Amino acid sequence: MSTRSSDRAATPWLAAEEERAWRAYRRMVTAVQVRTAQDLAERGLSEADYEVLSTLSEQPGTASPLHEQAAKMGWSRSRLSRHATRMEARGLLRREPDPTDGRGCVLVLTGQGLDTLRDAAPAHLASVRRHFVDRLAPEDLAALERIAAKVAAAPAD
Repeated sequence: MSTRSSDRAATPWLAAEEERAWRAYRRMVTAVQVRTAQDLAERGLSEADYEVLSTLSEQPGTASPLHEQAAKMGWSRSRLSRHATRMEARGLLRREPDPTDGRGCVLVLTGQGLDTLRDAAPAHLASVRRHFVDRLAPEDLAALERIAAKVAAAPAD
């Protein structure tokens, strides 16, 4: 017997209510991401651009070593490096040598990048509110926050 078929036999199928919840979660995430991404695109930004800009803006000196930024965002170093190259070409950030790692670099938010973020942030927040927050009651938001904290805190297997 192969490992795949033995894994399949040992894995319990989702109960109907578990599957409904899983599929509802996936549809919700997809719907919100698609809608907010469309609104960001109207500002000339992708979701990834906004994520890089916003997380860099939170760092001291609006700068972060690439490896730390990638870890914070849950991206691989190579993915962030390729994306940073495209953003650098647009003047949104620049790379500087990492003084603590001769092979690495530090991503630095440029003035243009900060201006772009400041311009996009109000529209993005309005989009998040329109497509997500305003559709939920306060108790829904509280429940979602509790659920998200549980799932995020669980150790990776």
